[in-house]
Amino acid sequence: MTRVILDEQAIRRATTRIAHEIIEHNKGIENCILIGIKTRGIYLAKRLAERIEQIEGTKIPVGEIDITLYRDDLTVKSNNEEPIIQGTDIPVDIRDRKVILVDDVLYTGRTVRAGLDALIDIGRPEQIQLAVLIDRGHRELPIRPDYVGKNVPTSKSEKIVAKLSEVDLTDEVTIEQNNKIPL
Repeated sequence: MTRVILDEQAIRRATTRIAHEIIEHNKGIENCILIGIKTRGIYLAKRLAERIEQIEGTKIPVGEIDITLYRDDLTVKSNNEEPIIQGTDIPVDIRDRKVILVDDVLYTGRTVRAGLDALIDIGRPEQIQLAVLIDRGHRELPIRPDYVGKNVPTSKSEKIVAKLSEVDLTDEVTIEQNNKIPL
């Protein structure tokens, strides 16, 4: 059974709210950069940047980071397949900047941890903040988002599927029964 928990309009409202919260928390966007975790995090980061520019009248730099080599589950997921590296593209030096790391769904925290490791290898930011569209709980690591589009309490037998038009040709977040329990 699949149930829509955010439609296109709700995603738009959530990104607008997060954009306002980022501006308010940082007292503007000076010295800030948005960095999206591939794949859907980068599209959310770009949407946030558009909203922030509409609100502030100033562009905020946007980068993207590939965490593939930083994942702690590479050996579990790979069936003798080499990981596909998609590359990292960050347009400005992140040293002494406020980095807002952006992802679609926060679950165990392992993806975010990999993102943090990748960022620290690039440079030492002044601060790292976390923005997610969905926080579904079940953390395995002590990671807490600063900005959340929607908190969705789930059971481990459920799966959150975030779809964005840039990748999936539609904007929606659904919850469905997962037939297998994650490792």
